[in-house]
Amino acid sequence: MRVILDTNVIMSAIFFGGIPGKILDAYTAGKLMLILSPGILSEYQEVAERLSKKFHVEYGEILEWIAVHSEMVSDSALPKRVSADPDDDKFIAAALLSGARIICSGDKHLLDANGYQGINILKPKSFSDKYL
Repeated sequence: MRVILDTNVIMSAIFFGGIPGKILDAYTAGKLMLILSPGILSEYQEVAERLSKKFHVEYGEILEWIAVHSEMVSDSALPKRVSADPDDDKFIAAALLSGARIICSGDKHLLDANGYQGINILKPKSFSDKYL
């Protein structure tokens, strides 16, 4: 299954575990194919750097692994803004470009865009319950 994981899911997985950690484990076990764009990977890196200063957790190896073992699509702009937060549109654009139909996110703005062009946007718990 091809899926896009919002930054909040990846960061929760790396820094805190829980259900996002189970999703990341499923990905590293080969049960999911993660879709990335350069913009998404850059956001992962920026947020991880900030969080690592606060929580003193090493994140570099997992982000490197993700970069190598994910399907990369180009950054693409949507014809019009979809999310109330324009920074979230890169996740929707990557889904459309890759043909992935699932985004896992805890972000209210992304969740509000659920159903846009057939993209299913699920919270981590719902994603886990339905697919893992």
